[in-house]
Amino acid sequence: METIIAGKHITVNEEGYLTDVHQWDEKVGEAIAADANITLTPRHWEVIKYLQKENADQVALTIRRIGKSNVVDIKEFYQLFPLAPLKTATKIAGIPKPAGCI
Repeated sequence: METIIAGKHITVNEEGYLTDVHQWDEKVGEAIAADANITLTPRHWEVIKYLQKENADQVALTIRRIGKSNVVDIKEFYQLFPLAPLKTATKIAGIPKPAGCI
């Protein structure tokens, strides 16, 4: 289905995840974050860029893997993305919801 995010026509699935990562840009990420009541800081962007890189490398994303990444520990990850951190962070990053997320 198509929706408008940050003034752009974006294709999303039924859960609101982008279906084409090439439609993502930082303004889209900021708009998705704002919908989740998150104001992105440089630290958020570090984590988002890490998630995007891991997705591009086809690495399965899990909370445990993120905690062992040396990018962010689990406690800080939950502070940055308080509600459903992995789902929220991947949605903001414009990548598919990880298979392990319900």
